Amino acid sequence: MLSWALLFLVIALVAAFFGFTGVAGTAAGIAQLLFFVFVVLFIASLIFGRRTPTV
Repeated sequence: MLSWALLFLVIALVAAFFGFTGVAGTAAGIAQLLFFVFVVLFIASLIFGRRTPTV
């Protein structure tokens, strides 16, 4: 998921460089959303992955 966020960030930067502001804004918004979803899932996996197994 982080790779998708980085891909959309690169698309946003290239689009902004060439003047496509609508595409750049949309791609930047998608990149930001994917990054925050990645962070939430990463923190959740750290919390729930640290539990001791019940035997």
